Amino acid sequence: MLSATLQRTLNLQPEPWQIRAACRGPETWLFFPPTHPERKDEREAREERAKSICERCSVKDDCLDFAMRTREPYGIWGGLTEIERQDVLARRA
Repeated sequence: MLSATLQRTLNLQPEPWQIRAACRGPETWLFFPPTHPERKDEREAREERAKSICERCSVKDDCLDFAMRTREPYGIWGGLTEIERQDVLARRA
């Protein structure tokens, strides 16, 4: 049996805060780009809807910390897009 830490590291078990995340459920698709081409206005609308969910999420800070720490390359985490997270990391460097 793997330890809980190792399971989380291998993404076999969610982080404890992920269970309480407001993005869980039927609107999860908003947080990641679709597999088909997306027009700019569609992307912006999808991202704004996702960010509005983040704003009311009780684990937003944990989510953003996780994404920054793991250098999550895709999706909206903690209210920031991948480009916005890259900008934050570049300013920290």
